[in-house]
Amino acid sequence: MFVRVEPDTSGLRVETCPISGTIRRGRDALEDADNIKTILSDPKEESELTMCTDVDRNDKSRICQPGSVKVIGRRQIEMYSRLIHTVDHVEGYLREGFDALDAFLCHMWAVTVTGAPKLWAMRFVEKMERSHRAWYGGAIGFAGFDGRINTGLTLRTVHVQDGAAAVRAGATLLYDSTPAAEEAETELKASAMRDALREANEAAGKCAKARDATQPAPAKKVAAAAPCRIILVDHQDSFVHTLANYLKQTGAEVTTVRFGFPASLLDERKPDLVVLSPGPGNPRDFGCSQLIGHLLKRNIPVFGVCLGLQAIVEHFGGELGVLPHPQHGKPASVAVARSEGVRKKGSGGGGMSNVLFEGVPDTFQVARYHSLYSLKEKHPKELRATASTVSDGVIMAIEHESLPLSAVQFHPESILTSPEHGMRILSNVVSSVLKKRETNGTTA
Repeated sequence: MFVRVEPDTSGLRVETCPISGTIRRGRDALEDADNIKTILSDPKEESELTMCTDVDRNDKSRICQPGSVKVIGRRQIEMYSRLIHTVDHVEGYLREGFDALDAFLCHMWAVTVTGAPKLWAMRFVEKMERSHRAWYGGAIGFAGFDGRINTGLTLRTVHVQDGAAAVRAGATLLYDSTPAAEEAETELKASAMRDALREANEAAGKCAKARDATQPAPAKKVAAAAPCRIILVDHQDSFVHTLANYLKQTGAEVTTVRFGFPASLLDERKPDLVVLSPGPGNPRDFGCSQLIGHLLKRNIPVFGVCLGLQAIVEHFGGELGVLPHPQHGKPASVAVARSEGVRKKGSGGGGMSNVLFEGVPDTFQVARYHSLYSLKEKHPKELRATASTVSDGVIMAIEHESLPLSAVQFHPESILTSPEHGMRILSNVVSSVLKKRETNGTTA
């Protein structure tokens, strides 16, 4: 919207929405949220919109009643197909003797496309730009016989004339602008219209590629004679079914079983992997150590999440501490420890150290939901710490030096852990188990 005028009980009300401040859309809603936080915390983007709104208020003050010009919306978020904008909303009430056309003409040209001070900025544009803007930055709308007017700027617009299509885009330059970033912004703004102009088959193919690029990487599946059979032990946590959902996306066959089941179930089901779920309380509340003993006796690989990591630590003689402040639903940056032994294929005996963080960045964000943690000074030597928090050094992942046991303290299934990274970690675990099964010749 550019200029809108409509009568109400207080008179002729004029409203505009200065729009300035741009950032690309994310790959998903979570990255959108991160990008929104980024743009709202960027002083340069705030300065852009502040300048535009101050000029817009000045435009209204020429024809509006004193005291009626107000900012009614500040740095509001508007989402578009390729980008996110910040927008202000400004209103005022026209003084007697002015009408909707006066309001429209008073705001031309829009400061968001001219810069300020308007006259000097437009002179600069005329002098420096190699082609006339013509239709770009103008307006399309309607004027009614009842005194209304409603217009929109011709910005995200394709102009077609004599069989030729033109697409224009611009960006707001400030002293602290980065030229390359501003140029990239114009490309981003024009991208949707440019794609729409391509031939149907080419556009369809490019759109499909773009959709694929914006989605989290699919779960890594490994061809196998039979799917990986997983028993997911439910420790009465609120995220067990989401964890099961993620595991199923790897192609695994997942059975969720409440804790406390008899060991004979392991002989009946013959799982390829047992996953120890998160849960409240302490691992001892669920008899985790006894279950781990049954699993080791049968040489069944184990992967733990949160409480599952704590259970493995306690089983091997480690001790747990209590965090000064519980970390429930808190994001944290985690650094992966990639020693030479971890990097080399085939090292580490029967453990999973070679694959747990394969394809995952050295540093990435995870979700923490825990109060207990493994005390470093009491941590079992045979359990290598393969990741830790950047801020406080809390152990976030472990792998046994020779046995097929690994675990993470964070929640790979949480929205705070990128689905791409969470799925990749779980896929790596399943892949490792399938390869182990194939090596041992146990596919049925």
